[in-house]
Amino acid sequence: MNGRDLVRSVKAVGSGGAVQGLRTVRAAWRRRRADAAGLPRRGAERARVPGPVQGAQPGPGGGIVRFARTELRIRVAVNGAVFWGWDGAEPEPSYALAGRCPAPDPRAVLEPDKDGGWRVVAERVTVAVSRHGAIEVRTPGGVTLRRELPPRWWEPVDGGGGRWTQRSEVASDARFFGLGGRAAGPRLRDGAYRLWNTDPGRPFGPGDDPLYITMPVQMVVADAATHLVFLDSSWDGTVILREGEEGAGSGHDRPGSCEVRMEGGPLRCWVVVGTPARVLRVWASLTGAAAVPPAWALGHHHARWGFGSAREVRRVVAGYREHGLPLDAVHLDIDHYDGHRVFTVDGERFPDLPSLAAELGRDGIRLVSIVDPAVKAEPGDAVFDAGSAEDAFVRDASGRPVEGLVWPGESVYPDFTDPRVRQWWGGLLQERLAQGFEGLWFDMNEPVSFTAFGENTLPRSARHALEGRGGDHREAHNVYALCMARAGYEGLRRLAPGKRPFLFSRSGWAGMQRYGGTWSGDVATGWPGLRASLSLVLGLGLCGVPYSGPDVGGFDGSPSPELYLRWFQLASYLPLFRTHASLRAGRREPWEFGDEVLGHARAALDERRRLLPYFVTLAHLARRTGAPYVRPLWWGSPEDRGLRDCEDAFLLGDGLLVAPVLDPGAGRRTVSLPRGRWYDTETEEVYQGPGQVVVEVSRARIPVFARAGAVLPVRGADGGLELEVWAPVRGRAGGGLVVRDAGDGWGEPEIESYTVRWKGRRLVVRREGDGSRGEPGCPVRVRGVEDGG
Repeated sequence: MNGRDLVRSVKAVGSGGAVQGLRTVRAAWRRRRADAAGLPRRGAERARVPGPVQGAQPGPGGGIVRFARTELRIRVAVNGAVFWGWDGAEPEPSYALAGRCPAPDPRAVLEPDKDGGWRVVAERVTVAVSRHGAIEVRTPGGVTLRRELPPRWWEPVDGGGGRWTQRSEVASDARFFGLGGRAAGPRLRDGAYRLWNTDPGRPFGPGDDPLYITMPVQMVVADAATHLVFLDSSWDGTVILREGEEGAGSGHDRPGSCEVRMEGGPLRCWVVVGTPARVLRVWASLTGAAAVPPAWALGHHHARWGFGSAREVRRVVAGYREHGLPLDAVHLDIDHYDGHRVFTVDGERFPDLPSLAAELGRDGIRLVSIVDPAVKAEPGDAVFDAGSAEDAFVRDASGRPVEGLVWPGESVYPDFTDPRVRQWWGGLLQERLAQGFEGLWFDMNEPVSFTAFGENTLPRSARHALEGRGGDHREAHNVYALCMARAGYEGLRRLAPGKRPFLFSRSGWAGMQRYGGTWSGDVATGWPGLRASLSLVLGLGLCGVPYSGPDVGGFDGSPSPELYLRWFQLASYLPLFRTHASLRAGRREPWEFGDEVLGHARAALDERRRLLPYFVTLAHLARRTGAPYVRPLWWGSPEDRGLRDCEDAFLLGDGLLVAPVLDPGAGRRTVSLPRGRWYDTETEEVYQGPGQVVVEVSRARIPVFARAGAVLPVRGADGGLELEVWAPVRGRAGGGLVVRDAGDGWGEPEIESYTVRWKGRRLVVRREGDGSRGEPGCPVRVRGVEDGG
């Protein structure tokens, strides 16, 4: 026992109650003993590099390049994505990929390159391999986007897998984005970023890393092109980034660099090159289309850790009704459970939950249930007994179920990496549906086990099925929540086949968009937490997860009226719009902050309701194209270096630009505009991009701009669909897409395409399709006409 652990043990015993403190100390030591007994000891290691090239063998989409100490498999897929795997690694099995890998591109050719190397030439990319194992990804014009230096492995002398390092260089002007949910982003500055899903154990701010969702997925934006790179290993790792400099030193550019250090797993990689839109479209084709939430889930949600009774739920809902505020969902946290035990209900505080759900449903309000993975380890608990009979729980190296400490006390954990367990656990969701819940909120699934010191998760030696391959928690940790989300999604599809499932998960990994979305987790109350909220949504979208949002007002503390309002206004333009707070935090209902805030919050809610058809359209387009609802300003202009550094505004789809107020007391703010003409949606004042403009701001709203020529589907005054058309510049056309959601089922709605153009002094809006143009078939409201010429 070292001195630091002793101090932490004493602190744990002295805080949160002596009994709970002793439990966390015991849990920490139990975890340490399990790893001491169950993990292989790290002995002598030997370093390995590829060595000189020995030859090559062409194959479909590329081929195999052999080196003295390893071999490299390269394959270009028909969608243009490039895969390579060292030591002959194949793309599968992989938790990230959806279904089978795309077919190889028959036009991609492996051929000799200069200086004894080899290259694979394809339509959109060239991959060159040097004679010592460096890999260059080049545009068809020959510009190098990324150079991977020869990798290095450290392997146990007595055999077994080892850790590895891969160092890369990118253009001096390149900027890094992604790596999952990062509070300091969305642009990732110089520093180290850990790849290990982590509950920070406290409300977090921009300086905290890692958080709940880490992914080895980067999007790199440079003048020459954008590319996405995915290192497909779920093991613990670290990414060290360093941005380049132009004209550094003696007038020469210094390239940017990325070094990845992984504790194990295969060294295999996917790279996609193109525009941001194309990159995410191909990424979605590899990892799966994003789940489309039911339309009600794109409305406003109210949650709280502290809805202690059905009476309290009714009180809050009545407050929304009394103040004329729309509400679409209420979320129940762990306090509605009986003793915090999953798949139970406290019968005293919630005596008839199905009746409460039906009562809310008559007002169009759905109930959403929190679901934790941990199961109370107590004979007589129905879930524990059933799981024990199914042999469903994670075990240690000696074969005993692994116990952790979570809300219900000593607990065990389903092994979601086992298909049989996913099937069993998915069936348990019938209890939630019978209680009247229509959505699920997965929490604590990093997974969490409370400890006084060390990592708040399962022992690394814990054994997992890993789809029948077998392995330990070092490999399973980062994909545990992804597999839980899969179990929930597939379970809901079986139990309620006529409805689109709604679930969102605090933790996850690459490909989690197949099953649902996520939220910020326990973001700290404060202006830095407000900024972190936007960073997380933008960064996750660039990793292929389009549906997310923060806890409005922050998880802890009591936000000032101004901070709460600015958070509320920002969230009203994000995919998941949810107020939420800790048991110990101040209230989060809009009327608790005074009449002024209430009025402005009502306006934000009304605008969200008006834009709901636009959000529905963005949800369906995200599924079909991979494009997130919320996009960085450089989305359509990645060559604009000024926009790459802009982190305080975003595009909502193609048509709107939102500039939230992120600082206290702001009366003005500077807004960066992409190229083109933009209208202030309130005043219809015209601004011209690219460039920066200074606009006045008030408490009443945050600046929102519409792109000239945009056609936006909105809800009209009569509740029906209306097209809001923003006049294009004379001599130019505009347009937009509309998807009418037919309900919450599985119908495949048509994508309607509209164009708008000047015809003399009149604007004409037409629906495209079938080789002809027709009338829109719904009311059209034209805005910006006076200034549109």
